[in-house]
Amino acid sequence: MGKLVSTVFVTLDGVYQAPGGPDEDTRGGFEHGGWSFPYGDEDFGRFVSGVFGDVGGFLLGRRTYEIFAGFWPKVTDPADPVAAKLNALPKYVASTTLTDPSWEGTTVLRGDDLAKEVTALKERTDGELQVHGSGALLRSLFALDLVDTVHLLTFPVVLGSGLRLFAEGALPTAFRHAGGLITAAGVSVQTYDLEGRPRYGSYALPDNG
Repeated sequence: MGKLVSTVFVTLDGVYQAPGGPDEDTRGGFEHGGWSFPYGDEDFGRFVSGVFGDVGGFLLGRRTYEIFAGFWPKVTDPADPVAAKLNALPKYVASTTLTDPSWEGTTVLRGDDLAKEVTALKERTDGELQVHGSGALLRSLFALDLVDTVHLLTFPVVLGSGLRLFAEGALPTAFRHAGGLITAAGVSVQTYDLEGRPRYGSYALPDNG
């Protein structure tokens, strides 16, 4: 079975909303779109390009899919490691409203049984089934224990508002650190594998009485 691997950008206060541009996602009156742009240096680009080297297919939420579909088909340079994979490999979109996707190679998942559908995708994907962005979908996948690995890129900025990746009510989950780096611009790139439920203990002094 293939692995489901997520790459997600968050701020220090956990916001994932609209990292790529001012108009990317303005839900809730969000005014900070494009916050990741100042940190896109060579280290960042090298890591992202490397992630796309292991992909066999993409699973995206509707909003992220539409952002990607409006940009990447226009990038036709075969040497671009991101565009080449996004345009050539299968793309699966979890959506109840998308009916006629124009991007070649797209299949719409209606989400009637997300666990069953995604498990089947993992089984038949040769390589990683990758989720990029897609915060709402990703939260659902975490709640179903379907994420195997997450590349969590934390940017050195606090916004104070916006949609957060791990919101109140998230499934308690423990991860195992699998590697990481800090870019020259200060982005913390950390990779975590799903381990299961958290374990608990206490730093209280033992009662010797």
